[in-house]
Amino acid sequence: MAKVDIAKLRTQIKKTQDKKRYEHTLGVTYTAACLAMCYDIDTERAETAGLLHDCAKCLSNEKKISLCKKQSIEINMTEAKNPFLLHAKAGAYLAEHKYGIRDEDILNAVRYHTTGRPGMSTLEKIVFIADYIEPGRNHSARLPELRKLAFQDLDKVMVEILGDTLGYLKGTENEIDPMTQRTYEHYKKVLDGRQEQTKETEGKGGQGS
Repeated sequence: MAKVDIAKLRTQIKKTQDKKRYEHTLGVTYTAACLAMCYDIDTERAETAGLLHDCAKCLSNEKKISLCKKQSIEINMTEAKNPFLLHAKAGAYLAEHKYGIRDEDILNAVRYHTTGRPGMSTLEKIVFIADYIEPGRNHSARLPELRKLAFQDLDKVMVEILGDTLGYLKGTENEIDPMTQRTYEHYKKVLDGRQEQTKETEGKGGQGS
């Protein structure tokens, strides 16, 4: 990846966001960097993705829709009814074409930070999780538990966050993006497979003792 001037990027992003959004952005950036250290991922790439994850958040819904249509970015039915959800896709476009990011992993981390997707990279998971658990968040009584789990097992905390998100959305009138549901089902299968493998390994160990 070409060297990114983090200080310059931070200044650029600050100019596009209100105070509350910028504080959240910094929280995600620093949390992503900490998780990157924990999971042996380049911290500069994590910081870059964290700074850019909401770079389109403060655009009006009309501008998000206009940008996506102009650039032939797909808008699904859920996004058409809830245009604020388009900030992730619009953000990935801006990250590449306004801020000069060519690293596809960073672009995907921005693109999928709200819904996730099956088969995410470690960096994508880190940004998705950091967006949910950063220090300024207070939306869930489970946050202390999830923050600890994030530094122990990325797949497990993905399942917990996605499960909580789906549970919340089902209890409101908000629509569920199909990708969120698919992501949850994917990582649930991943965890179930790991558990089955552990049982088989333990069973073989017991037979040999």
